[in-house]
Amino acid sequence: MSHQTAAIDDWLEPLQISPVRLCSLVRQLSATYSDLALHSTDQFLATPITRIPTGHETGEYLTIDLGGTNLRIAFVTLLGSSLDTQVRRPEDPTNKLSHDHKGHLFAGNVRKSHGKSWPIEEHLKVEKAEDLFGWVGECLAEVVEARFFHVTAEQIPNVIPLGITFSFPMMQSTITEATLMPMGKGFAITSNPDLGGMVLRGYERYRKPCSGDGKHFSEGLPALKIAAISNDAVATFLSLSYSTRATLQSKTAIGLILGTGCNAAVCLKLEALGTSKRPSDWTTTDHAMLVINTEWTLRGTTPALCEVGLITRWDKALDEESHNPGFQPFEYMTAGSYLGEVVRLVLVDTYLNFMHIDRTRLPSTLLQRQALTTPFLAQTVATTSEPGILAERLRDTRGFEESEHWTWTVEVCAVFLKIESLVLRRSAAMIAAAILALLFTSGDIVVEDAQGPNTTTRGFSDLSESVEELVVAYCGGLICLYPGYRARIQAFLDTILQDLTQRPKPRVVLREASEGGMIGAGVLSALAL
Repeated sequence: MSHQTAAIDDWLEPLQISPVRLCSLVRQLSATYSDLALHSTDQFLATPITRIPTGHETGEYLTIDLGGTNLRIAFVTLLGSSLDTQVRRPEDPTNKLSHDHKGHLFAGNVRKSHGKSWPIEEHLKVEKAEDLFGWVGECLAEVVEARFFHVTAEQIPNVIPLGITFSFPMMQSTITEATLMPMGKGFAITSNPDLGGMVLRGYERYRKPCSGDGKHFSEGLPALKIAAISNDAVATFLSLSYSTRATLQSKTAIGLILGTGCNAAVCLKLEALGTSKRPSDWTTTDHAMLVINTEWTLRGTTPALCEVGLITRWDKALDEESHNPGFQPFEYMTAGSYLGEVVRLVLVDTYLNFMHIDRTRLPSTLLQRQALTTPFLAQTVATTSEPGILAERLRDTRGFEESEHWTWTVEVCAVFLKIESLVLRRSAAMIAAAILALLFTSGDIVVEDAQGPNTTTRGFSDLSESVEELVVAYCGGLICLYPGYRARIQAFLDTILQDLTQRPKPRVVLREASEGGMIGAGVLSALAL
């Protein structure tokens, strides 16, 4: 190893995460999760969901998936365990969506139709909640009109059941009601609005009778009725649970969102929750199983990250420049909204203070906040390991062109590639550790070591010795689209679990839940009605 290579490795050492540190992080997070389940008011939130889908549920539901970047709306039809003779679906063991001859999308025993997606403009994130949900209502009306425009008036229902998936923290006491908590992901709405009511009021503004063909919508578009409201991680968990029912050898154990933001859902026993977190009108026993929205990236995990020494000066700099410093430190280190900025902060600091490049020489774009986005890294940086190829790409990228003061040399591009790799590797390692910590907390995996059984383990476990795999249902742009990222998480899961348990089973397996937000909203609607 050359002196220069050793020096840059020492400089970037804070981003490294060793196997010993990872095992320590799993234990710290597991203890933290157990404590948060008992005491936190904004993490490990109970949902009103006490049963898992059987796969036999059927029906058509209008669904919304409102995320940090996009709004998606579609009609979801649950086909149950047997198919109508008029409908054929492609078989797809990967659970990915595929098209039938009519252009409908299928995933296992689910059909999705009339789906549309819209980017959420920045101004909608910072304006009043009424403006955001008024826009949502307009988009809903567009999809509803498209769905029923080519059918007879008699085939148009008076009321359409609506399932909502929302990618932000919320409090729920019933399946049809939710109060939003501070949102994050660049949204400035903090007024705790009633989610279902806001969506319905937004839609009502666009239900007016339509002109043109008098037989269609002469009295306006059909009314909507809130059938169910869910968090995105919960919806993803329910989606794959519906499509791949549990067996003695395998079960869906976690729902994972990893895109613009990051979150997870898991099942716990009621007794794992503090008494103040249990709705007073629930009659379930302590051993009842509940689906929990963990909101695992919020500030409650900060002590665990500090104990293991993971928070670097670059992470602190990003936190300080965020909308809400200290709000979600784990997310700042792992999620798509922030990884590009972490890379930029490390890169600029390295160029200025390790390589001693004069600040005035750097491309001005590189000095601007959010100049490096995670999609840019995925498309431009992560798809090559050759500094020379990266140099050619950057020279052709607007804002990063060379000048008389700056050249993308092999040396500076090699540093760029190294930093991108370390930041994404750390993110994948932290996600793997959090997944395993959650499975220890739920009791799905029990760890024994020289100090005896893992006493932090709480929750339910219906596993037998024959269980071979615990499935993590995942959805989100970062884990689905970033080159090599999902494989990194899986590799860390395998390695850490072997280090902790010294047993080959059960294996923790990542499995995509395509369109999990919308399909999960449909599944929950079926469970609720």
